[in-house]
Amino acid sequence: MMMECTSLQFVSPFAFEAMQKVDVVRLASLSDPELRLLLPCLVRMALCAPADQSQSWAQDKKLILRLLSGVEAVNSIVALLSVDFHALEQDASKEQQLRHKLGGGGGESILVSQLQHGLTLEFEHSDSPRRLRLVLSELLAIMNKVSESNGEFFFKSSELFESPVYLEEAADVLCILQAELPSLLPIVDVAEALLHVKNGAWFLCLLVANVPDSFNEVCRGLIKNGERQDEESLGGRRRTDALRFLCKMNPSQALKVRGMVVEECHLPGLGVALTLDHTKNEACEDGVSDLVCFVSGLLLGTNAKVRTWFGTFIRNGQQRKRETSSSVLWQMRRQLLLELMGILPTVRSTRIVEEADVEMEPTVSVYSGLKEEHVVKASALLRLYCALMGIAGLKPTEEEAEQLLQLMTSRPPATPAGVRFVSLSFCMLLAFSMLVSTPEQEQLMVVWLSWMIKEEAYFESTSGVSASFGEMLLLVAMYFHSNQLSAIIDLVCSTLGMKIVIKPSSLSRMKTIFTQEIFTEQVVTAHAVRVPVTSNLSANITGFLPIHCIYQLLRSRSFTKHKVSIKDWIYRQLCETSTPLHPQLLPLIDVYINSILTPASKSNPEATNQPVTEQEILNIFQEVIGGDSIRLNQRFSITAQLLVLYYILSYEEALLANTKTLAAMQRKPKSYSSSLMDQIPIKFLIRQAQGLQQELGGLHSALLRLLATNYPHLCIVDDWICEEEITGTDALLRRMLLTNNAKIHSPKQLQEAFSAVPVSHTQVMQIIEHLTLLSASELIPYAGVLTSNMNQLLNSGVPRRILQTVNKLWMVLNTVMPRRLWVMTVNALQPSIKFVRQQKYTQNDLMIDPLIVLRCDPRVHRCPPLMDITLHMLNGYLLASKAYLSAHLKETAEQDRPSQNNTIGLVGQTDAPEVTREELKNALLAAQDSAAVQILLEICLPTEEEKAKGVSPDSLLRSVQSVITTSMPNKELEEGEDNLLCNLREVQCLICCLLHQMYIADPNIAKLVHFQGYPCELLPLTVAGIPSMHICLDFIPELIAQPELEKQIFAIQLLSHLCIQYALPKSLSVARLAVNVMGTLLTVLTQAKRYAFFMPTLPSLVSFCRAFPPLYEDIMSLLIQIGQVCASDVATQTRDIDPIITRLQQIKEKPSGWSQICKVSSYKNGSRDAGSMDPDVQLCHCIESTIIEIINMSVSGI
Repeated sequence: MMMECTSLQFVSPFAFEAMQKVDVVRLASLSDPELRLLLPCLVRMALCAPADQSQSWAQDKKLILRLLSGVEAVNSIVALLSVDFHALEQDASKEQQLRHKLGGGGGESILVSQLQHGLTLEFEHSDSPRRLRLVLSELLAIMNKVSESNGEFFFKSSELFESPVYLEEAADVLCILQAELPSLLPIVDVAEALLHVKNGAWFLCLLVANVPDSFNEVCRGLIKNGERQDEESLGGRRRTDALRFLCKMNPSQALKVRGMVVEECHLPGLGVALTLDHTKNEACEDGVSDLVCFVSGLLLGTNAKVRTWFGTFIRNGQQRKRETSSSVLWQMRRQLLLELMGILPTVRSTRIVEEADVEMEPTVSVYSGLKEEHVVKASALLRLYCALMGIAGLKPTEEEAEQLLQLMTSRPPATPAGVRFVSLSFCMLLAFSMLVSTPEQEQLMVVWLSWMIKEEAYFESTSGVSASFGEMLLLVAMYFHSNQLSAIIDLVCSTLGMKIVIKPSSLSRMKTIFTQEIFTEQVVTAHAVRVPVTSNLSANITGFLPIHCIYQLLRSRSFTKHKVSIKDWIYRQLCETSTPLHPQLLPLIDVYINSILTPASKSNPEATNQPVTEQEILNIFQEVIGGDSIRLNQRFSITAQLLVLYYILSYEEALLANTKTLAAMQRKPKSYSSSLMDQIPIKFLIRQAQGLQQELGGLHSALLRLLATNYPHLCIVDDWICEEEITGTDALLRRMLLTNNAKIHSPKQLQEAFSAVPVSHTQVMQIIEHLTLLSASELIPYAGVLTSNMNQLLNSGVPRRILQTVNKLWMVLNTVMPRRLWVMTVNALQPSIKFVRQQKYTQNDLMIDPLIVLRCDPRVHRCPPLMDITLHMLNGYLLASKAYLSAHLKETAEQDRPSQNNTIGLVGQTDAPEVTREELKNALLAAQDSAAVQILLEICLPTEEEKAKGVSPDSLLRSVQSVITTSMPNKELEEGEDNLLCNLREVQCLICCLLHQMYIADPNIAKLVHFQGYPCELLPLTVAGIPSMHICLDFIPELIAQPELEKQIFAIQLLSHLCIQYALPKSLSVARLAVNVMGTLLTVLTQAKRYAFFMPTLPSLVSFCRAFPPLYEDIMSLLIQIGQVCASDVATQTRDIDPIITRLQQIKEKPSGWSQICKVSSYKNGSRDAGSMDPDVQLCHCIESTIIEIINMSVSGI
């Protein structure tokens, strides 16, 4: 179509714009040939009644009439407009109906009848009405055939549209017909029909030029009806050419039309052609061209449908044999090649010039650099060619491959864009190795790679980009050495920013070059250590960094294999970190720890890396160790400190986990000392990490896991809850109330105030109240003074408010420095004995023996705020002791294995020593926990002084309500007992809370303690005060079955209290069992043991009856049976005993009538036999009083 319309004159962009804007001045400036093409519209404009009645349009209309007055062809157009178009439309409709009935055949025409000659002669001899009918008939015939073709293209030969003499007249008729009969001839359908005739593009342009508002409608319709691949068919090419002519006539809308092409995924050649036309008109030479942007957007965009559509266009274009200059694909490739050659440096040969040659001609730059203004464009071209070859399957020609290699191996300036260009070039060489085909080209590539290695440090320092191409070279070299070709492919795709298919076999030659010529493994490791660490490494720094290279080398064990120390590099990199945390740091630490503990090979067990030294670790933490945690200019960031903490905890855990393996290899890597761990503020750092969880990624959760495993005493739930309170809204309010007075109190002033406590409490109270407004980290400098003066607070007369405030400050400090605080507190609360030097305990001492915490000043046991602190420390050290012993067991598990294996003959018993050690550890922990519980229970008992004042555990339990409801006559006694009750009661509550937690954590402790037993006076307290005591119901049957009488007595007494507290079906069954056991024991016990057993257990039967009335019959029978046994053993006092037995029997049968009589008689008998020391007599009287108590309880309804 382009060729057939070359001789015809088209509407110029100037003329089209003038028509669009109805610019009469511009129209007047047009030449006669240009004006001739626009006459149909102008004549209609001048003759038809306008909608615009303004004065300005009236003037413009006069100018148009004056313009038309000198044109002869206007008369013929006026004649065309004088026809009766209504009658014409009716005839056309009839003809359409007729053709529809006849099936589209060429029968008799209603519009045109009795044609004597051909269409051309008929057109020449006809008047205006007949000319309209001739063109309309021909046009309708073509439109009908288009609608019946089902999308198949055909070419219609028509004299009317082919004769060069009558083209203008035919165009006039066409324009008038479409304008006057728009419903019969929709402009989109007319445009579609014109594609099938000769000179159709010219007619289409004239039609649209005379109806300029229809431009977008026509273009969209042609595109929508177009082919998906326009280069494949004649119809597609004609449609593309027609649209190109339209866009040349209206270039301002060309890019919009291109957008329609992409939106519909039709006519890809048109999109490229429009881009080529647009590119030729661009003035910008240095920037990225529109062609590069457009094609890159199609292939690298997110729309997979568009990518597939355009990729098919490229592949199909290559498969066609004729690849002439008329092909849009060929034109695109030629334009891209010209752009590529336009930015190439000085043309150079692929022949490698020897150094001597260069010295001879120093002014000649063999490897001239890429201009800075061309670097971005060069990068864009490389990515585009990668997309064309990798995604669209473009096969480069020899010329394209040569020029691409020239561009890839050029040397850009040291700028961030230059770094990016080199990285892209390198990855393109890896992805498309077929670009290097000759030995000369291969040598050129090797020289360029060597230049990359040499200039990498200069580029990094000059460009200011941390992620330079040097790291990528190292990384690829490491992948080649470890044969991780898939990792190289992922790296290439990631750098290029596209997913392309790379066959691993295509990398074989590059692998040989890298591993044998450029980067041997030893060179890689030696070079990697010299690479400077990334300053302020964080997740914000993207790309391939030194850390990626070191990580891969550590994984492949290259450093240990070649005896290259990497410890210092890793330490420096950990120190140079910041938030947000780089995701490669944690894997780096893990693989580094593995390289320390696990040798590279069994044959060389010493081939390991060195761990970080303790002094280096202390250097990182020295600021927070000294309490300077709020410095503004810290040398090491919190990220570095947390990473080193993660390293230490992970190292210790991995060391314990690999103990057996290391022992088998006769290796014992050094463990970090406990003194080092004591100096690291673990809890403070964890708390800091909690506030930075979003920026630290998975580091916070990893630290919590390590902490829960190795330091369970730092993960106490109460501490976390307390910490939430300290860091919540209340803390914010306290900070708002913070005054300057609170900031000016120094630790020295606090010490002076404590020294004055015996005289005045005011100053201490004022200072510590101000200290409560400080944050936990700000309180650290005061920790030593607070703990060292705790002993003074035990003296009488110290206000409770001071004690409670000190407790509050201690709990706040416990959130940031628990371990150090505990040691200081334990040492401060030791009992002060004259002439005896107090021992200073260490953290290790307290973990080995947690009971040291309870060997404090006895006055602490009656000071609830300080007792709360003591119990907190005891709980923590019990947990710490478990972790310490478990770690110790793992550390020493293999020490005695060789000798024991030699002495044990049986193969199946080789694991016996370890099992025994585990059992011993568990036994030690159980003994330790039970001892702590027993000491705490003993503290709950009143002291001798308290007993002298009439205080007992039972009275303490029941006095809460009685103190409220009754008043004592002696005011002084009331105040004293109330104070005593308050302190002891509060201590008991604190102890019961801790025991409850211990029983829940390990129910075996509760079982062990109750099998050991404790004073029965404490049973009311423990059952009522410890909610988890109900678990004792599970093992009471086992406890009753013990052979020791004391344990059986304790079990029944414990059960009696549990039945009152927990009246459950399970309690009933156990109580019935106890009654049966008591009946059984009655038959087997001797007189002395019977008395010792039943005297303390008979009161328990009352509790059984109170809790479970169904047991009444069994218990009464048991009591009478006991009385009968006792009576039979007292032969000398039969007359005294028989009435009691008779009375008991009557009471059992008729309890209601005997309740009051029994009371009186019991008192008389009691007074009569009080002097009797016979055990059986005493037991009988105890039985009688027990029965009476049961009867009274049942009768009164209690």
